[in-house]
Amino acid sequence: MADTCGQIVLGSGLTVLSHPLMYIKVLVQVGHEPLPPTLGRNVFGRQVYQLPGLFAYAKHIIKIDGKLGLFNGLVPRLCAGTVGTIVHSKVLQVRLASAVFVWYTTREVIARSCATILTHPFHVITLRCMVQFIGREAKYSGVFDSIVTIYREEGILGFFAGLIPRLLGDIISLWICNILAHLINTYAIDDSVSLREIKNCSQAMTGFFASMLTYPFVLVSNLMAVNNCGLAGGLPPYAAVYPTWVDCWRHLSRECNMSRGNSLFFRKLPVGKTYASAQKRFY
Repeated sequence: MADTCGQIVLGSGLTVLSHPLMYIKVLVQVGHEPLPPTLGRNVFGRQVYQLPGLFAYAKHIIKIDGKLGLFNGLVPRLCAGTVGTIVHSKVLQVRLASAVFVWYTTREVIARSCATILTHPFHVITLRCMVQFIGREAKYSGVFDSIVTIYREEGILGFFAGLIPRLLGDIISLWICNILAHLINTYAIDDSVSLREIKNCSQAMTGFFASMLTYPFVLVSNLMAVNNCGLAGGLPPYAAVYPTWVDCWRHLSRECNMSRGNSLFFRKLPVGKTYASAQKRFY
Protein backbone atom coordinates (compact mmCIF):
# COMPACT_ATOMS: atom_id res chain seq x y z
CA MET A 1 0.00 0.00 0.00
CA ALA A 2 2.83 2.36 0.88
CA ASP A 3 4.49 1.67 -2.47
CA THR A 4 1.24 2.41 -4.30
CA CYS A 5 0.79 5.71 -2.42
CA GLY A 6 4.34 6.67 -3.27
CA GLN A 7 3.73 5.90 -6.93
CA ILE A 8 0.56 8.01 -6.88
CA VAL A 9 2.35 11.00 -5.33
CA LEU A 10 5.30 10.73 -7.70
CA GLY A 11 3.04 10.19 -10.70
CA SER A 12 0.86 13.15 -9.77
CA GLY A 13 3.90 15.40 -9.53
CA LEU A 14 5.16 14.32 -12.92
CA THR A 15 1.68 14.77 -14.37
CA VAL A 16 1.50 18.36 -13.17
CA LEU A 17 4.93 19.15 -14.56
CA SER A 18 4.28 17.54 -17.94
CA HIS A 19 0.70 18.76 -18.37
CA PRO A 20 1.48 21.91 -20.42
CA LEU A 21 3.48 19.75 -22.83
CA MET A 22 0.60 17.31 -23.28
CA TYR A 23 -1.87 20.19 -23.61
CA ILE A 24 0.06 21.74 -26.49
CA LYS A 25 0.64 18.34 -28.10
CA VAL A 26 -3.10 17.61 -28.11
CA LEU A 27 -3.92 20.96 -29.71
CA VAL A 28 -1.33 20.29 -32.41
CA GLN A 29 -2.69 16.78 -32.93
CA VAL A 30 -6.16 18.08 -33.74
CA GLY A 31 -4.65 20.55 -36.21
CA HIS A 32 -4.96 23.83 -34.31
CA GLU A 33 -2.28 26.18 -35.60
CA PRO A 34 -3.15 29.68 -34.30
CA LEU A 35 0.23 31.20 -35.15
CA PRO A 36 1.50 31.80 -38.68
CA PRO A 37 4.49 29.83 -39.95
CA THR A 38 7.83 31.58 -39.82
CA LEU A 39 10.83 31.33 -42.10
CA GLY A 40 13.62 29.42 -40.44
CA ARG A 41 16.42 26.99 -41.21
CA ASN A 42 16.44 23.23 -40.96
CA VAL A 43 19.31 21.11 -39.67
CA PHE A 44 21.04 21.39 -43.06
CA GLY A 45 20.90 25.19 -43.06
CA ARG A 46 18.25 25.42 -45.76
CA GLN A 47 15.49 28.01 -45.38
CA VAL A 48 12.08 26.44 -44.78
CA TYR A 49 8.76 27.53 -43.33
CA GLN A 50 8.34 26.21 -39.82
CA LEU A 51 5.31 25.99 -37.58
CA PRO A 52 5.63 27.50 -34.07
CA GLY A 53 7.29 25.26 -31.52
CA LEU A 54 6.52 24.41 -27.92
CA PHE A 55 7.53 27.71 -26.32
CA ALA A 56 5.85 29.94 -28.89
CA TYR A 57 2.65 27.92 -28.53
CA ALA A 58 2.84 28.14 -24.73
CA LYS A 59 3.24 31.93 -24.89
CA HIS A 60 0.16 32.11 -27.10
CA ILE A 61 -1.94 30.17 -24.57
CA ILE A 62 -0.64 32.28 -21.68
CA LYS A 63 -1.51 35.45 -23.59
CA ILE A 64 -5.12 34.31 -23.89
CA ASP A 65 -5.81 32.34 -20.70
CA GLY A 66 -2.91 33.23 -18.41
CA LYS A 67 -0.44 30.77 -16.93
CA LEU A 68 -3.20 28.70 -15.36
CA GLY A 69 -4.55 28.17 -18.85
CA LEU A 70 -1.70 25.75 -19.48
CA PHE A 71 -3.31 23.39 -16.99
CA ASN A 72 -6.74 22.97 -18.57
CA GLY A 73 -7.85 19.36 -18.09
CA LEU A 74 -5.40 18.68 -15.27
CA VAL A 75 -7.96 17.47 -12.68
CA PRO A 76 -9.45 14.61 -14.75
CA ARG A 77 -5.95 13.63 -15.81
CA LEU A 78 -4.88 13.40 -12.16
CA CYS A 79 -7.96 11.26 -11.48
CA ALA A 80 -6.99 8.98 -14.36
CA GLY A 81 -3.44 8.66 -13.06
CA THR A 82 -4.56 7.82 -9.54
CA VAL A 83 -7.13 5.22 -10.59
CA GLY A 84 -4.76 3.73 -13.15
CA THR A 85 -1.94 3.33 -10.62
CA ILE A 86 -4.22 1.60 -8.10
CA VAL A 87 -5.73 -0.78 -10.66
CA HIS A 88 -2.35 -1.59 -12.22
CA SER A 89 -0.76 -2.38 -8.85
CA LYS A 90 -3.71 -4.54 -7.74
CA VAL A 91 -3.58 -6.65 -10.88
CA LEU A 92 0.19 -7.07 -10.59
CA GLN A 93 -0.25 -8.42 -7.05
CA VAL A 94 -1.60 -11.62 -8.57
CA ARG A 95 1.32 -14.02 -8.43
CA LEU A 96 2.18 -16.23 -11.36
CA ALA A 97 3.26 -19.84 -10.97
CA SER A 98 6.11 -19.19 -13.35
CA ALA A 99 8.29 -16.19 -14.10
CA VAL A 100 8.60 -17.11 -17.75
CA PHE A 101 8.97 -14.07 -20.01
CA VAL A 102 5.72 -14.67 -21.92
CA TRP A 103 3.62 -15.04 -18.77
CA TYR A 104 5.25 -12.02 -17.16
CA THR A 105 4.47 -9.89 -20.20
CA THR A 106 0.92 -11.24 -20.36
CA ARG A 107 0.34 -10.17 -16.77
CA GLU A 108 1.68 -6.72 -17.60
CA VAL A 109 -0.65 -6.52 -20.59
CA ILE A 110 -3.65 -7.46 -18.46
CA ALA A 111 -2.73 -4.91 -15.79
CA ARG A 112 -2.15 -2.14 -18.34
CA SER A 113 -5.35 -2.96 -20.21
CA CYS A 114 -7.49 -2.95 -17.05
CA ALA A 115 -6.04 0.40 -16.03
CA THR A 116 -6.56 1.86 -19.51
CA ILE A 117 -10.19 0.73 -19.74
CA LEU A 118 -11.14 2.02 -16.29
CA THR A 119 -9.39 5.37 -16.71
CA HIS A 120 -10.40 6.05 -20.30
CA PRO A 121 -13.51 8.10 -19.35
CA PHE A 122 -11.22 10.50 -17.46
CA HIS A 123 -8.88 10.56 -20.46
CA VAL A 124 -11.77 11.54 -22.75
CA ILE A 125 -12.80 14.34 -20.39
CA THR A 126 -9.18 15.55 -20.21
CA LEU A 127 -8.87 15.78 -23.99
CA ARG A 128 -12.17 17.56 -24.42
CA CYS A 129 -11.32 20.09 -21.72
CA MET A 130 -8.14 20.84 -23.65
CA VAL A 131 -9.70 21.02 -27.10
CA GLN A 132 -12.27 23.56 -25.84
CA PHE A 133 -9.49 26.12 -26.17
CA ILE A 134 -9.92 26.13 -29.94
CA GLY A 135 -13.54 27.27 -30.03
CA ARG A 136 -13.46 29.04 -26.64
CA GLU A 137 -16.26 26.75 -25.41
CA ALA A 138 -17.05 25.93 -21.78
CA LYS A 139 -19.01 22.73 -22.38
CA TYR A 140 -16.74 20.61 -20.20
CA SER A 141 -16.12 22.63 -17.05
CA GLY A 142 -15.54 19.95 -14.42
CA VAL A 143 -15.29 16.21 -13.91
CA PHE A 144 -18.84 15.67 -12.64
CA ASP A 145 -20.46 18.08 -15.11
CA SER A 146 -18.49 16.50 -17.96
CA ILE A 147 -19.68 13.02 -16.96
CA VAL A 148 -23.28 14.21 -17.03
CA THR A 149 -22.79 15.95 -20.40
CA ILE A 150 -21.20 12.94 -22.09
CA TYR A 151 -23.78 10.51 -20.74
CA ARG A 152 -26.68 12.75 -21.76
CA GLU A 153 -25.41 13.34 -25.31
CA GLU A 154 -23.59 10.12 -26.18
CA GLY A 155 -24.51 7.49 -23.63
CA ILE A 156 -22.08 5.03 -22.08
CA LEU A 157 -20.15 4.58 -25.33
CA GLY A 158 -19.20 8.25 -25.27
CA PHE A 159 -16.88 7.57 -22.32
CA PHE A 160 -14.93 5.08 -24.41
CA ALA A 161 -14.45 7.06 -27.62
CA GLY A 162 -11.02 6.22 -29.00
CA LEU A 163 -10.47 3.32 -26.60
CA ILE A 164 -9.67 0.59 -29.16
CA PRO A 165 -6.65 2.27 -30.82
CA ARG A 166 -5.38 3.30 -27.39
CA LEU A 167 -5.60 -0.28 -26.13
CA LEU A 168 -3.93 -1.65 -29.25
CA GLY A 169 -1.14 0.90 -28.95
CA ASP A 170 -0.55 0.04 -25.29
CA ILE A 171 -0.48 -3.69 -25.95
CA ILE A 172 1.81 -3.48 -28.97
CA SER A 173 4.12 -1.04 -27.19
CA LEU A 174 4.38 -3.28 -24.14
CA TRP A 175 5.19 -6.37 -26.19
CA ILE A 176 7.80 -4.48 -28.22
CA CYS A 177 9.41 -3.13 -25.04
CA ASN A 178 9.53 -6.49 -23.28
CA ILE A 179 10.67 -8.49 -26.30
CA LEU A 180 13.49 -6.07 -27.12
CA ALA A 181 14.47 -5.76 -23.46
CA HIS A 182 14.52 -9.55 -23.15
CA LEU A 183 16.72 -9.89 -26.23
CA ILE A 184 19.08 -7.15 -25.07
CA ASN A 185 19.35 -8.54 -21.53
CA THR A 186 19.86 -12.09 -22.79
CA TYR A 187 22.22 -11.63 -25.73
CA ALA A 188 23.67 -8.11 -25.77
CA ILE A 189 24.53 -7.21 -22.16
CA ASP A 190 27.73 -8.38 -20.51
CA ASP A 191 27.33 -10.44 -17.34
CA SER A 192 29.48 -7.98 -15.38
CA VAL A 193 26.79 -5.30 -15.60
CA SER A 194 24.43 -5.26 -12.63
CA LEU A 195 20.81 -6.32 -13.09
CA ARG A 196 19.50 -2.88 -12.16
CA GLU A 197 21.72 -1.18 -14.72
CA ILE A 198 20.61 -3.67 -17.35
CA LYS A 199 16.94 -2.99 -16.71
CA ASN A 200 17.34 0.78 -16.66
CA CYS A 201 19.32 0.80 -19.89
CA SER A 202 17.15 -1.63 -21.83
CA GLN A 203 13.84 -0.15 -20.67
CA ALA A 204 14.91 3.37 -21.62
CA MET A 205 16.01 2.34 -25.11
CA THR A 206 13.12 0.02 -25.88
CA GLY A 207 10.53 2.39 -24.39
CA PHE A 208 11.60 5.22 -26.67
CA PHE A 209 11.66 2.97 -29.72
CA ALA A 210 8.22 1.49 -28.96
CA SER A 211 6.66 4.91 -28.37
CA MET A 212 7.84 6.06 -31.79
CA LEU A 213 6.40 2.99 -33.53
CA THR A 214 3.03 3.14 -31.77
CA TYR A 215 2.53 6.91 -31.91
CA PRO A 216 -0.09 6.64 -34.71
CA PHE A 217 -2.33 4.72 -32.30
CA VAL A 218 -2.03 7.55 -29.76
CA LEU A 219 -2.85 10.15 -32.41
CA VAL A 220 -5.89 8.29 -33.75
CA SER A 221 -7.17 7.56 -30.22
CA ASN A 222 -6.97 11.22 -29.20
CA LEU A 223 -8.65 12.39 -32.40
CA MET A 224 -11.51 9.90 -31.97
CA ALA A 225 -11.97 10.94 -28.33
CA VAL A 226 -12.92 14.47 -29.44
CA ASN A 227 -14.35 13.72 -32.87
CA ASN A 228 -17.89 14.97 -33.45
CA CYS A 229 -18.43 15.71 -29.75
CA GLY A 230 -19.87 19.18 -30.32
CA LEU A 231 -16.58 21.06 -29.95
CA ALA A 232 -15.04 23.10 -32.76
CA GLY A 233 -11.80 21.12 -32.46
CA GLY A 234 -13.61 17.89 -33.29
CA LEU A 235 -15.41 19.17 -36.37
CA PRO A 236 -14.40 20.52 -39.80
CA PRO A 237 -12.17 22.29 -40.70
CA TYR A 238 -10.01 20.76 -37.96
CA ALA A 239 -11.21 17.22 -38.50
CA ALA A 240 -13.57 15.26 -40.64
CA VAL A 241 -16.33 13.31 -38.93
CA TYR A 242 -15.05 9.74 -38.80
CA PRO A 243 -17.53 6.84 -38.45
CA THR A 244 -14.83 4.60 -36.97
CA TRP A 245 -11.23 4.84 -35.86
CA VAL A 246 -10.20 2.85 -38.94
CA ASP A 247 -11.57 5.64 -41.15
CA CYS A 248 -9.56 8.16 -39.16
CA TRP A 249 -6.43 6.03 -39.60
CA ARG A 250 -6.94 5.73 -43.34
CA HIS A 251 -7.54 9.47 -43.72
CA LEU A 252 -4.37 10.37 -41.84
CA SER A 253 -2.41 7.78 -43.82
CA ARG A 254 -3.56 9.22 -47.13
CA GLU A 255 -2.43 12.66 -46.00
CA CYS A 256 0.90 11.26 -44.74
CA ASN A 257 -0.02 12.85 -41.42
CA MET A 258 0.44 9.97 -38.98
CA SER A 259 3.20 11.75 -37.06
CA ARG A 260 1.35 15.03 -36.48
CA GLY A 261 2.19 16.35 -33.04
CA ASN A 262 4.91 13.79 -32.40
CA SER A 263 7.52 16.54 -32.25
CA LEU A 264 7.01 20.07 -30.94
CA PHE A 265 10.37 21.33 -32.20
CA PHE A 266 11.55 22.08 -35.76
CA ARG A 267 8.04 21.57 -37.10
CA LYS A 268 8.34 21.82 -40.87
CA LEU A 269 5.21 22.99 -42.67
CA PRO A 270 3.84 20.21 -44.89
CA VAL A 271 3.88 21.10 -48.58
CA GLY A 272 0.52 22.32 -49.87
CA LYS A 273 -1.13 22.09 -46.44
CA THR A 274 -3.79 24.64 -45.52
CA TYR A 275 -4.42 25.19 -41.81
CA ALA A 276 -7.69 26.36 -40.35
CA SER A 277 -6.09 29.40 -38.74
CA ALA A 278 -4.28 30.61 -41.85
CA GLN A 279 -6.01 30.20 -45.17
CA LYS A 280 -2.83 30.31 -47.20
CA ARG A 281 -0.89 27.57 -48.90
CA PHE A 282 2.86 27.27 -48.64
CA TYR A 283 4.80 25.54 -51.39
